[in-house]
Amino acid sequence: MLNLNGTVFMPSVLTLIGIPGLESVQFWIGIPFCAMYIIALFGNFLLMIVIKSECSLQDPMYLFLAMLGATDIALSTSILPNMLGIFWFHLPKIYFDVCLLQMRLIHTFQCVESGILLAMALDRYVAICDPLRHATIFTHQLLTQIGAVTLRAAFLVAPCLILIKCRLKNYRTTLVCHSYCEHMAIVKLAADDARINKIYGLFVAFSILGFDIIFITLSYIRIFIIVFSLTQKEARFKGFNICIAHICVFLEFYLLALFSFFTHRFGFHLPPYIHILLSNLYLLVPPLLNPIVSGAKTKQIQDRASKIFHCKDVS
Repeated sequence: MLNLNGTVFMPSVLTLIGIPGLESVQFWIGIPFCAMYIIALFGNFLLMIVIKSECSLQDPMYLFLAMLGATDIALSTSILPNMLGIFWFHLPKIYFDVCLLQMRLIHTFQCVESGILLAMALDRYVAICDPLRHATIFTHQLLTQIGAVTLRAAFLVAPCLILIKCRLKNYRTTLVCHSYCEHMAIVKLAADDARINKIYGLFVAFSILGFDIIFITLSYIRIFIIVFSLTQKEARFKGFNICIAHICVFLEFYLLALFSFFTHRFGFHLPPYIHILLSNLYLLVPPLLNPIVSGAKTKQIQDRASKIFHCKDVS
């Protein structure tokens, strides 16, 4: 409903622009995005099937990889079908409540993925720094508890929706300059005072992603100290090779996350499409690369995957 001052009171429908400034080429941008999504689905489903079907891949490291694969599928599925609807079929309209649901799903899965990466770093830390106690520390009970802790995001993200619904009633426009529903993109539309929303959004980002980055970094600093203190060159190489795949996954996720975060909030001199493209890549690239990196650096996964395809060729 339109107010006298030109603002919109509690809009029922929003319009997602897509990538501002690149509307004429969005159709073509959707093609590589769709290809990335299909490859990510195939790779992560294959990774989960391999880990589930192979008895030797039931260690915590592989179970965390399976959890990461499931989260990647959920994260990319939360964003891409709606994005392709905008790019290919000119379907920019989205109900306000559906937009909030998409926002919650995306930010929840982002934080869950960060929690899984933290759990993987702790697993590698114990495996290298205290290998004799690894089996007794990482029990199935602890894995269940870690899985529950990674869901902390669901409780921290929920107030973002409540604050938007309860505090932000009037909006300057219903046009969202984004290709999916993101917290800051919605908050910036508000004509009401949105400082509390922005502060709480930063609190969630730093309390989850910031906390995880600090502890993952400290874990790997400790791991590198232990590995480089080994006298045998072969032992150093083996220790480094154990965690190299996770380091690659960690870097691809957090570097893209930090680059997207800081350009979105402080890169005012950059064109808007740079912000949006970075945000899209941040959500699409890790699900694409995670199974590739994990498979390339883990011989057991390679062997089991080759057996699956070999059996299909024989049949």
